[in-house]
Amino acid sequence: MINLDGKRAIVTGAASGIGRATAGVLADLGARVVLADIDQEAGEQAAKETGGTFVRCDVSRSTDCETVVRAATASHGGVDVLFNNAGIIRRSTVLEITEDDWDLVMAVNIKSIMLMSRLVIPLMMEAGGGSIVNTGSGWGIKGGGRAISYCASKGAVVNMTRAMAIDHGPANIRVNCVCPGDTHTGMLADEARQLGESAELFYTEAADRPLGRIGQPRDIAQTVAFLASDASAFVSGAVIAVDGAGTA
Repeated sequence: MINLDGKRAIVTGAASGIGRATAGVLADLGARVVLADIDQEAGEQAAKETGGTFVRCDVSRSTDCETVVRAATASHGGVDVLFNNAGIIRRSTVLEITEDDWDLVMAVNIKSIMLMSRLVIPLMMEAGGGSIVNTGSGWGIKGGGRAISYCASKGAVVNMTRAMAIDHGPANIRVNCVCPGDTHTGMLADEARQLGESAELFYTEAADRPLGRIGQPRDIAQTVAFLASDASAFVSGAVIAVDGAGTA
């Protein structure tokens, strides 16, 4: 039922983790994918492995986002699917976080969605519709400790998704949000480092959920593929937890 033949996609944060896995799944299902990331070496390798096109991009900069969309338009003639996946985390309380870290988290996790979406939506409107998927988090649904900026940003992503779905539904543009639980990515290992914990212990604690394990990037990627495809044609404004029942 999930077929992406002919679909033209952009994936941000595509050099590693969930973004890299999603670029691969979308490509396997027939999509032509532009991979965007600030990490050029890893991004080029990911593009080579998936058969996509890599464009270096700092998603917090409008000029970089414009470069990505121009490349997608030049290569594929438009954009049908946008996966706003780029994100970072800084583990701290409101008393601990620096103003610079707060601004950086908001720029990467929230501002980037606005920048990319406002460039892509006009292209989708011209094409008669499209699908935007935003990466939220379980901590966009409920709170978490020592993650004030991340929780704030992902809560914003969840409600931005709903607002965008309302605004652009009349143009046949669907907007949905996936909210991963702890997933085996470099970001999760970095969280352990920030908290001064061993990655092994951190992963064991993160697996304490009904399904008894942490997520794998492909778990989230397959949900994104469903939302990108016509199999989810009447799904919009949805916030889908992909977390082994962690938020349940």
